[in-house]
Amino acid sequence: MDHAAVLARYDLQMRRNARPDAPGARIEPAGAVVRQVAGERGWNGVVWSGLDAAGADRAIAEQIAYFSELGLDFEWKLYGHDGPEDLGGRLSAAGFLAEEPETLMIGEIADLTLEERLPDGVRLVRAADAAGVDLVVAVHERVFGTDGTALRDHLLARLTAGPGTVLAVVALAGDEPVASARLELVPGGDFAGLWGGGTAAEWRGRGLYRALVAHRTRVAAAHGCRHVQVDASAMSRPVLERLGLHALTTTTPYVYKR
Repeated sequence: MDHAAVLARYDLQMRRNARPDAPGARIEPAGAVVRQVAGERGWNGVVWSGLDAAGADRAIAEQIAYFSELGLDFEWKLYGHDGPEDLGGRLSAAGFLAEEPETLMIGEIADLTLEERLPDGVRLVRAADAAGVDLVVAVHERVFGTDGTALRDHLLARLTAGPGTVLAVVALAGDEPVASARLELVPGGDFAGLWGGGTAAEWRGRGLYRALVAHRTRVAAAHGCRHVQVDASAMSRPVLERLGLHALTTTTPYVYKR
């Protein structure tokens, strides 16, 4: 895979020409910045920037002022190849707090190793209604230890307003939800996003994560997508590399709270 070419296409499709990630959200180009505004219940932040050293501090101050006037906290999603080189330091100096970096991994679907083998007694179920979403959220809260209200709202809104743009799936051992994940699609786009993959601790190492990747990737291929992409944690990166995804850059959330 030509890493530079794929990353450039990703930046163009998924960042510079980003689409809102939920009903009611909007994308706004603002000079050398592209941002999403989604209100108090959605994700607000900068999805792309093309800055140089001369204009970076001014652009940062403009985004702080803009979101502060709206009364919203927001995130600057900084990628490792974004300029200028010291943009992370400039964001920190302006009052942003950096969270844990992840690795942007992209795989060409035709080249991936897809293994959808499940442990005995486990089945995958698509979450197509509120009850199914509750199962997905239950796994999320169990695995990540965070409140799943925002995820529940996001999935229900997407399933209602754009059911062809999201797939949520849960692994059930009997009636117990033990793993879950979601797939987000951009109609007509090359890249499908694999998000939120999590497995209960006692079920790890038994192929559930790989099965969820395989299942979602096949759905993405059926929708005409060429690539899948993941913001991978240090835990999931080795598994994804074995499946054939490539590490292209890092992504770090810089969060600004009023």
